[in-house]
Amino acid sequence: MKKRIALLGASGSIGRQTINVITQHPDLFELVSFGVGKNIDAARNILKQFDLPVFAVEREEDAELLAKEYPDKTVLCGEEGLLELARGDYDVLVNALVGFAGFAPTLAAIESDHEVALANKETLVCGGELINRALALHGKSLVPIDSEHSAIFQCLQGNRMRQLKRLIITASGGSFRNKTRDELQSVTVEEALAHPNWSMGAKITIDSATMMNKGFEVTEAHWLFNVPFEKIDVLMHPESIVHSMVEYVDQSVMAQLGSPDMRLPIQYALSWPNRLPLDEPPLDLAKVGTLHFSEPDLERFPLLGLAYEAGRKGGNLSAVMNAANEVANAAFRNHEIPFPMIETIVIGAVNEAPFEELNSVDDLIRANAWGDGYAREHVRKLN
Repeated sequence: MKKRIALLGASGSIGRQTINVITQHPDLFELVSFGVGKNIDAARNILKQFDLPVFAVEREEDAELLAKEYPDKTVLCGEEGLLELARGDYDVLVNALVGFAGFAPTLAAIESDHEVALANKETLVCGGELINRALALHGKSLVPIDSEHSAIFQCLQGNRMRQLKRLIITASGGSFRNKTRDELQSVTVEEALAHPNWSMGAKITIDSATMMNKGFEVTEAHWLFNVPFEKIDVLMHPESIVHSMVEYVDQSVMAQLGSPDMRLPIQYALSWPNRLPLDEPPLDLAKVGTLHFSEPDLERFPLLGLAYEAGRKGGNLSAVMNAANEVANAAFRNHEIPFPMIETIVIGAVNEAPFEELNSVDDLIRANAWGDGYAREHVRKLN
């Protein structure tokens, strides 16, 4: 039986690589629906490859245009379109959306009894407790696509969680890992987007440069694996060969190694518990030669420390942090603020937010709006 895939965020980096994995194994995987944002040319290209009955785009005007081009297909739009796809007829949702927009489709997929392969870390950063509650209620599972969490997931196979000592998440350090804080004052967007190892979307690449992305991954690991924050460590690893590690009570450390290619964790999320051949060059450790590891400097990367702090306190703080970061990240990419101002805005939002418990989706939406509004006001004052 082919596994039927619904893909959200199909035009982004993870989306494109998911399609590559599907096309490598047409006997095992079938794309049945997809969603894109404003890139309607990407939608047209996907429809050249796959004869699909339904897809979604972000804007209503694009949906109307494409409905005329494809009169035999159902063209959905906006958040409601994504939710309709998430509640549709398929086996696994691959959520490759970026930002808070990914939360609602993940929840909708679970509540309509679907499995989820998750690349949208904000789903768990903002609403991990709500997602885990839904997973338990509906008896569904969530398999990670992020390379670090896929690595942990793989290292946990065949072992007992009660024998786990700690999780070790590796971090490349991003585009500016060798720069001092003084040197960050004048860095450009183009420099920030030049990640030394990974090919990722713009937003995630900037988050990697601030290490906000690694902070998100710590929070994501907390909810994915039900591990307290004090048992989740981050280790700097500039080569990005060891994707993460698990240490057990007998001091044994299991690591997952691989080239920095997201197709591997994507494919494993879709094929688990099986492994499939993947058309990529094998990892040549002799060529790599040396691997380096070091402790992260939380003064140099304060957003990593902030994520730990917000996660431990719980409630609405991680959602506020994420919302403020989305705005500040976009403002930097739009040349509205300097790079260090991202940290200033996000830290200010978390420190000034009134603490609230998260008991419902409405609570989460309110937290997101607070962080978004705080950051937009501070960006406005700088322009």
